[in-house]
Amino acid sequence: MKILLIEDEVKLAEYLRKGLGEAGYVVDIAHNGVDGLHMALEGVHDLLVLDAMLPGIDGFSLLTAFRKTKQTPVLMLTARVSVEDRVLGLKTGADDYLVKPFAFSELSARIQVLLRRTHSARDAAEPTQLRLGDLELDLVRRKASRCGQRLELTAKEFLLLTLFLRRKGEVLSRTEIAEQVWDMNFDSDTSVVEVAIRRLRTKIDVPFGTALLHTIRGMGYVMEDRNG
Repeated sequence: MKILLIEDEVKLAEYLRKGLGEAGYVVDIAHNGVDGLHMALEGVHDLLVLDAMLPGIDGFSLLTAFRKTKQTPVLMLTARVSVEDRVLGLKTGADDYLVKPFAFSELSARIQVLLRRTHSARDAAEPTQLRLGDLELDLVRRKASRCGQRLELTAKEFLLLTLFLRRKGEVLSRTEIAEQVWDMNFDSDTSVVEVAIRRLRTKIDVPFGTALLHTIRGMGYVMEDRNG
């Protein structure tokens, strides 16, 4: 799980990064509203932890702008204790609200609840079978087949194929693929993604003569049926 923490108090931010990291989360940090909004809109995160009082753009304005395009759950932090501020945060689009000072255990518990709620709703809404042409993926049975023939995929290859089928027709950059499948950033000279793509192609494309996974030079990869 990846969290974006937007907090201008450097010591608090590092303390929370350390604690959340030990709890198994990957944490990105922004110390002002301008950087925070950019990272929130451009990055892929499971949750935002957002301070209400920020330099550059305050948390309420940031959240308003963020909610125009994204519905990622947001937990707001604030030193203000008034009911009006909490109501404003919730009306602006926050999913939960925590007043400073707070215990780390309470923050962790609220994060777990938000993520569990979000992923339960997402899992219920998502289809259990994905298809493109004669390629089929069964997410429940964790089986893949093409032309009715079973494909023997590794765990990472299955995740990679799931990503491509969920976002078929979209060009995915190597960086985004690395973040989504390996949950980490790779240096630009790392060939892990290319190797994985090549191995996946040998299983889903090469034996069948018709390619579904295509390279977009200088941009990334896209899965689409170009023969329909």
